[in-house]
Amino acid sequence: MAYALGITDLDPIAHDLLFERFLNPERVSMPDFDVDFCMEGRDRVIDYVAGKYGRDSVSQIITYGSMAAKAVVRDVGRVLGHPYGFVDKIAKLVPFELGITLDKALEDSEELRQRYEQEEEVRELVDMAKKLEGLARNAGKHAGGVVIAPGELTDFTPLYCEPGGEHLVTQFDKDDVEQVGLVKFDFLGLRTLTIIDWALKTVNAERARQGFSRVDITRIAMDDRRPLPCSSAATRPPCSSSNRVA
Repeated sequence: MAYALGITDLDPIAHDLLFERFLNPERVSMPDFDVDFCMEGRDRVIDYVAGKYGRDSVSQIITYGSMAAKAVVRDVGRVLGHPYGFVDKIAKLVPFELGITLDKALEDSEELRQRYEQEEEVRELVDMAKKLEGLARNAGKHAGGVVIAPGELTDFTPLYCEPGGEHLVTQFDKDDVEQVGLVKFDFLGLRTLTIIDWALKTVNAERARQGFSRVDITRIAMDDRRPLPCSSAATRPPCSSSNRVA
């Protein structure tokens, strides 16, 4: 659909870019639509969508930072008034593992388990941290998520505004937004696309100065493996309009 609508100029069928998860009949979650933009153009897209569908119907999505194992140990240690060095050593005993819990850390880290069993201060710190582990710590804004409602957003979700902030976000996170029936769009600002855009502007400015035609990135051959010239700019022969860059 993105190719048919001209959102992307890369033909997915020609390049075998079929994504099974979108063709999977067992997928029961709401569909979402991811579109990648140059970083400098992403805010313009969001402003355009808000202007087209109504600013009361368009919002970005909240994210909640949770108190993960290492972070909750540090926070609790600070509140209990323990010295930084003591808390830092305990937190570093929690293994670096995505999604690890304090219970699992006590199983996997022998030194942490020994100190927990032998030192009252460590046991008090870890036991308090386990009670708070997983709770929401802070609110933020989803990197790319934008929700477009069929009516006013307040009919579907509460809204949240950061202290001193100007823009509202949904108070439901991305999962809850889908649960209430709203479709999430991901408008992602990618630095790689920005660098490509900068490079094209630089190349085409130089080609225009030398009287050559512009490079059209959509017409670059995917199967051209000729090596690029390695000579300096001063001695490099100018590219003809028929040259292709691999």
